[in-house]
Amino acid sequence: MTDPMLVFDRSLVRRRRERAIPGYADFAFLEQEVAERLAERLDDIRRRFPVALELGARSGALGRLLRASGKVDTLIQADLAPAWARARAADGPAAAVDEEALPFADGSLDAVFGALSLHWVNDLPGALAQIRRALKPDGLLLMAMLGGDTLVELRDALFEAESEVTGGVSPRVSPFADLRDVAGLLQRAGFALPVADADTIPVTYETAFHLLRDLRGMGEANAVLERRRQFSPRALFARAAEIYAERFAGPDGRVPARFQVLYLTAWAPSADQPKPLRPGSASARLADAIGAAERGTGDLAGG
Repeated sequence: MTDPMLVFDRSLVRRRRERAIPGYADFAFLEQEVAERLAERLDDIRRRFPVALELGARSGALGRLLRASGKVDTLIQADLAPAWARARAADGPAAAVDEEALPFADGSLDAVFGALSLHWVNDLPGALAQIRRALKPDGLLLMAMLGGDTLVELRDALFEAESEVTGGVSPRVSPFADLRDVAGLLQRAGFALPVADADTIPVTYETAFHLLRDLRGMGEANAVLERRRQFSPRALFARAAEIYAERFAGPDGRVPARFQVLYLTAWAPSADQPKPLRPGSASARLADAIGAAERGTGDLAGG
């Protein structure tokens, strides 16, 4: 039986990332967009980070923005795929690093950034705990990963098509974490002041086949361990494309695809971080602050 913690074939993820490199520039739009949105979040943080790590550096989109921000002195760019790490070595310090086995000493980093690599991690709580240990006190985690509403249209179409064509189903789209879970995972990993939010990047395609081409070009095709290993009948994908168009196509005939992006912001614990006050310890009344009359709960209940 498969270890329940092993959902993804990490070696396959690495190989697909490396195979995507020659033509990746034609499929880098999602990485670029998420990198820009992460950089906007960094704009709101008034801190400098002497030594920072970027996980999942790929084409370097986020790294270029981090350096341009002027807030990072030394950036180490890391990727699961050694070929991507070698490419990033032209920009500065770089390394081939597995997010599930970080080689950094405890308390050695001021910040860890990353765009779109955590969704391929098997033990996400464990990876987050390793990141927290590698951060100095009051060090920053700022990362983005794909969330549970990603590619729901494709998942539905493939599920129905495979059930019709083969009489059974297998994992065709990778599972993704839900927004309601990730803030709890940050707390479980030992982070302070965790915040998780999400937005959706909508994309439209001429057909479902064009979406599948983009996923291969990004190196983001299905890498679930329990995926079907035999060649799938051509009729399966043809039927999936029909269902996709029938159910989701817009007035212009194009089909939508949603990429939900979860943004994780948290800090390694530090004694001088702000702490929430104990309930009932407030020294001023909220009613005074907002200029309103205070009412007891009985007044409210009685209308």
